[in-house]
Amino acid sequence: MADPQIFKLSVIIVNYNVQHFLEQCLHSVIKASRKVSTEIFVVDNNSVDGSIPMVKARFGGTGVQLIENKKNTGFSCANNQAIKIAKGEYILLLNPDTVVEEDTFEKITAFMDSHQDAGGLGVKMLDGRAKFLPESKRGLPTPAVAFYKMIGLSKIFPKSKTFGKYHLGFLDEDKTHEVEILAGAFMLLRKTTLDKVGLLDETFFMYGEDIDLSYRIILGGYKNYYFPETRIIHYKGESTKKSSVNYVFVFYRAMAIFAQKHFSQKNAKLFSLLINLAIYLRAGAAITIRFFKSIALPAFDFVIIMIGLLFIKNQYGKNIRFTEGGSYSESLVAIAFTSYILVWMFSVYLSGGYDKPVRLFQILRGVIAGTGIILIGYSLLPEAYRFSRALILLGVVWVVLSYLISRLTLHFAGLKSFSLNPDSSKRIAIIGKQEEFERVNELLKQTNIQSGFLGFVSADGSGTSHVNYVGNISQIEEVIEIYKINEVIFCSRDISSQGIIDYMHTLVSANVDFKIAPPESLSIIGSNSIDTAGDLYIIDVNSISKPKNKRNKRLFDVVLSLLLISVLPILILFQNNKTGFIKNIFSVLFNFKSWVGYGKDDHEHLPKLKKSVLSPADAIKTISITPDLRTRLHLAYSKDYKFENDLNIVWKCLRMLGN
Repeated sequence: MADPQIFKLSVIIVNYNVQHFLEQCLHSVIKASRKVSTEIFVVDNNSVDGSIPMVKARFGGTGVQLIENKKNTGFSCANNQAIKIAKGEYILLLNPDTVVEEDTFEKITAFMDSHQDAGGLGVKMLDGRAKFLPESKRGLPTPAVAFYKMIGLSKIFPKSKTFGKYHLGFLDEDKTHEVEILAGAFMLLRKTTLDKVGLLDETFFMYGEDIDLSYRIILGGYKNYYFPETRIIHYKGESTKKSSVNYVFVFYRAMAIFAQKHFSQKNAKLFSLLINLAIYLRAGAAITIRFFKSIALPAFDFVIIMIGLLFIKNQYGKNIRFTEGGSYSESLVAIAFTSYILVWMFSVYLSGGYDKPVRLFQILRGVIAGTGIILIGYSLLPEAYRFSRALILLGVVWVVLSYLISRLTLHFAGLKSFSLNPDSSKRIAIIGKQEEFERVNELLKQTNIQSGFLGFVSADGSGTSHVNYVGNISQIEEVIEIYKINEVIFCSRDISSQGIIDYMHTLVSANVDFKIAPPESLSIIGSNSIDTAGDLYIIDVNSISKPKNKRNKRLFDVVLSLLLISVLPILILFQNNKTGFIKNIFSVLFNFKSWVGYGKDDHEHLPKLKKSVLSPADAIKTISITPDLRTRLHLAYSKDYKFENDLNIVWKCLRMLGN
């Protein structure tokens, strides 16, 4: 008798802090499982973003098997945990930041059934704008292939059979092909093949394991296939920030491990040399680009303001101040103007004038505050060191004008990050039935997205009398053109994944952004590029990572430190650690520590904070603090920051400021 527990397919999803993408992925996987006997595993690598409660609450009754790891074991290890207990004829390794079509599982298992030589299979992957992802099909990264990729020849000549082997750009993306390397984002494997060639190599923590396993499948006598007759959306960059320096090191070191394992000693050494060269070149480039991006605008502002002040000084001195001869001291001018500009710019920064989106009021507020500081400082200086008050007041006018002109220029140049009102430039069409339109519309309001236009596109022809109705789904191209739509939101409760991908593919030339609203979810998900790491609309929380909160937290630390210095002789008498108290005051004042944060804990999945003297757990004295509770307290602290919380924690832990 056949074992009733044997499945046709075992789907394994390894999750790490991408709750909202996982939710959407599971919805699509469950729909795709209806005609194929399927078991579903979610292996969670110690997420603290609410992924585990979400899976239990939303998918607890669907048969999804949840494996909860207490630490991040890495991609290979987590997949192997589920593979060892899987009962499927085929194993599908699937990223959580993906969406599959309803008939994907039928098509891929049918192909494998009819191709007994197939050990593994990959499919056609599209990004969040329905553009083909070249990593859907890849060649073996030999030293030559890797070299062509590293120096950019593969990008310049993608169709070349010599230079384009990394992504096999010379193969038709719409035809089935034998390939060497499968992508770990969607990797279908025959279970008997895994029994022969082995599981994923756990030496690879993340990246490289798909290349290693694909190569071992070929060495085992099987074939890998690229199968474009079904498609998935892959929101690249969600589990990791691929533009980060850390990604460069992790990815290329994984390549080095692969070379040492599979290539001859001579080739492995050559490959390692190339890899190390690539690491330093790419990491150096990433750091340099990030540095120049961060200082470019402030440096531009400094130069423009300085040029204007010097021009004002020359005109004012020649025509008003020194009509009968004389001039300002050049050294005094240099010191005064540099100091003024830095005060103005720092005040603008504290006011939020360098935040994005740009707010002109915040810039004006910062300039006024900076002017006040400059005038107070001016009045406190000895007469001999005072510079012209008239130049300060004339300078204010130029500073305001320079900020105004530069920001308006950047705005009208069409740069999205410098848009003065980016939400109003959003012209959104929501495609679904009327009930789901109302729910998604309300969700947008709660996420504080204020669009310039919001239209209802009916998925079933109903709701034509609705005040927001602009057309039905068959008219979507005309709707986009007439109403100048630049963002389309699909309601996945009302439209199939296959239908969504079809429409995205049809509209790919319309230059619109796409998002998907999963049923009953509090999120709307999309992703437009590898650098944005996805666009995600969720109900607004006051995260500590917001620039405004970062500034407020730093201001709180400085003010509290100065206050503690003023009452040091009294407060030190009540401290448990008097020496530590004094050290902490100056450590916080000079930005080596913060008064409140995660303590000495280091959470790579939470917004980065300085090591802190206190943490939220220190203020709770009535119950025992377990490591799990401590982590969740830190999560709550980072998600809903208020400076009053810091003040309350400090007050409750007043004797512990020397910790």
